[in-house]
Amino acid sequence: MLAKVFTSSVLGVEALPVEVEVDIVFGLPAFSTVGLAEGAVRESKDRVKAAIKNSGYEFPNKKITVNLAPADIKKAGTGFDLPIALGILATEEIIASEQLQDFAVVGELALDGLVRPVPGILPMVLAARDAGLRGIIVPKENAPEAAVVGGIDVIGISYLHQAVDFLSDNGTIEPTSVDAAMLFSAQRIHDVDFSEVKGQEHVKRALEVAAAGDHNVLMTGPPGSGKTMLARRLPTILPDLTFDEALETTKIYSVCGLLPDRCSLMTQRPFRAPHHTISDAGLIGGGNMPRPGEVSLAHNGVLFLDELPEFKKSVLEVLRQPLEDGRVTISRASSTLTFPARFVLVAALNPCPCGFLGDINHACSCSPLQVKRYEEKLSGPLLDRIDIHLQVPAVPFQKVASSREGEESQIIKERVTGAREIQKQRFQGRKGIYSNSQMNSRDLKKFCSLDAMALNLLERGMQQLGLSARAYHRILKIARTIADLAGQKNISSDHIAEAIQYRRLDRGRLP
Repeated sequence: MLAKVFTSSVLGVEALPVEVEVDIVFGLPAFSTVGLAEGAVRESKDRVKAAIKNSGYEFPNKKITVNLAPADIKKAGTGFDLPIALGILATEEIIASEQLQDFAVVGELALDGLVRPVPGILPMVLAARDAGLRGIIVPKENAPEAAVVGGIDVIGISYLHQAVDFLSDNGTIEPTSVDAAMLFSAQRIHDVDFSEVKGQEHVKRALEVAAAGDHNVLMTGPPGSGKTMLARRLPTILPDLTFDEALETTKIYSVCGLLPDRCSLMTQRPFRAPHHTISDAGLIGGGNMPRPGEVSLAHNGVLFLDELPEFKKSVLEVLRQPLEDGRVTISRASSTLTFPARFVLVAALNPCPCGFLGDINHACSCSPLQVKRYEEKLSGPLLDRIDIHLQVPAVPFQKVASSREGEESQIIKERVTGAREIQKQRFQGRKGIYSNSQMNSRDLKKFCSLDAMALNLLERGMQQLGLSARAYHRILKIARTIADLAGQKNISSDHIAEAIQYRRLDRGRLP
């Protein structure tokens, strides 16, 4: 007899619908799995056999063939255990095969029949809904995450026999439901705030501009000047995630198995700060079965690279594609996958190996050759892709000891959100463009027209600093964002002047 069960396999950050076909015939006892099954999938036969027996059902002593269709795509993971077990029980007529046609099934089985959670449940639920299925049977621990998706019944189970009873109409399990609005309101509280930062007013202003236009930032300053402190507070002034952005971000964390405990939806913008020893694959993504890297985990949030020159040069150079396109494409012999990677890059570095070049309070101990080698670790093309360059000096004692608090993140966030609303209206109907930093040449011509005074100022700045064409475009984008923060339709010379100040490294290398 033949039974079919619907399930999914994660490919990148999306789920591929898979049909599990189970055929049982008389013959020598055997259990074979076909359809490009990876190691964990092939091992499922032992878990399935033990789980069926220990759940009180008889395991058929016959020839069992399991096919995972489509058969030309690799299947990985342990989520096929439960659909295979239910397919075997359906062929033995312990459950009605017709009942399975309305549900997708995902879950790993323990030897005693316990159903364990699996990563990547969110894209699987989305695939099941898009396939027109009525519901999906998932591990109970995965049910809150799965229920975030509307339009499909999510049945959470803890044991194999519960799934059998539910499909046999011997038991009732209420679909899991969650209140997405409540999740958003409960998890949007940050434990850091810009008001805690003493001094550095010009840096705070630049980070406000960066948040308003999605601009990348490079901060240069001595140790202890507050670069990391400032970077960690950037997510607190970014606009709230929309529901679609939250789903996008949650999918990535779900696939990687990195969703925090008892968190069914990522409602805060992510902040990722990988160590400088990270590999190319760790930053961009990769592996035999490519998985998202840090740039994708920072999608819709902030990627912070501290001690930028300490990263391997090959690692830094692979940042070019995500910085330019907002996505990462990884090619392998078997497949080509694209991961989302739209983030705000915040990079920090010391001005020299010892960290005190140009510091009035400390003497630099580096030779000119050491400083030159330190500078050469950062390529010009990479620096060109970073919109805002900032000098972060050491904070004077008077400001450190001051009890006066700065402007709160919520107040800054309101201004940033207002500027983003202007951009949302500006780019309405444009696919793939959400902020000023993503404008192309045609958009710059349309939305960044300059009057004679502003154009003259920009021309003199270009000539004196020797700016590249890419730097010219960056200045226009930054100026457009500054004008949006001020609520002004036209870009003035004041906006151009402030934007040029943020291209500090174009005046020369590190101080």
